[in-house]
Amino acid sequence: MTSSHPSHPKLLVIGLDCAAPELVFEAWRDRLPNLSRLMRRGAYGNFQSCTPCITVPAWSVMTSSRDPGVLGIYGFRNRADYSYDKLTIATGAAVKAPRLWDILGQAGKRIVTIGVPGTYPPRPVNGAQIACFLTPQTVALDAQGNKVAKTFTYPPELSAQVNAWAGGEYLVDVKQFRTENKDFLLQQIYDMTRQHFVVVREMMRREAWDFFMFVEMGVDRIHHGFWKYHDPAHVKHEPGNPYENAIRDYYVYLDEEIGQLLALLDDDTAVLVVSDHGAKRMDGGICVNEWLIREGWLTLAQERPTNLTPIEKLKENPWRRSSARSSSVAAR
Repeated sequence: MTSSHPSHPKLLVIGLDCAAPELVFEAWRDRLPNLSRLMRRGAYGNFQSCTPCITVPAWSVMTSSRDPGVLGIYGFRNRADYSYDKLTIATGAAVKAPRLWDILGQAGKRIVTIGVPGTYPPRPVNGAQIACFLTPQTVALDAQGNKVAKTFTYPPELSAQVNAWAGGEYLVDVKQFRTENKDFLLQQIYDMTRQHFVVVREMMRREAWDFFMFVEMGVDRIHHGFWKYHDPAHVKHEPGNPYENAIRDYYVYLDEEIGQLLALLDDDTAVLVVSDHGAKRMDGGICVNEWLIREGWLTLAQERPTNLTPIEKLKENPWRRSSARSSSVAAR
């Protein structure tokens, strides 16, 4: 039976920052009915991320088809000049290349982006844009001590509405995601994610859109905070710990939220679920300057310090006697 209404194809892109394919595709697939249904009815697989495969610049690489070398950003902090110590945060202002929504907007398509890394400060688009986790503030206090919305959206007047949907203050990220107060962290992650999906649903219902993309940062934060509790191979894993299933339970909750979004879509809407990188345990680290000193590549004009000390505060022998150094790693 042919529909009497003309087809209007749309695209919804669901971004899960740091989603681990081995968990979604394999370990917990039977617990994730909505993501499993998308896999069963479509196609899925592992893709190679950019180098370096981290949030900034990976999402901008994905949405611009430029690699980090062309974009000129390779991490959260990038060198501001040719010195060793002056760094700058790579906000969306550092991305000069047009991204997918810019191209679609120029073609007359209506777009909505929410929380896509590399979108603070927000830019004018043919639709609406809510900025990413690098947003400094979504509310501030006025002279009378009342909370007022800071501008973190395009159009600017959308900021107050987003805060209202979120219950007063829209959370772009969790605070202190490396904290050892895990109950506090877990509550923050769920509060933030619930807010995000409330706002996504409101925007999906209220806005006319052809392209809709949002990125959820909660996956990245729960991996950072709880991986050692979840992974039996982690050197610090303790079997039977109270947070052993924290990551799994969050994935199950996330799948439920995704299911509510899918229920809002018509048959003319394609869905992509994408991530910028995966996750794995860290068994240790390398003290680069320690190794360089040990191997004779880096020489000091003083005794090696007994405490962690920034390399810039140590006296080096002339450069002709030092072949290499790492400016961002301390020596001891």
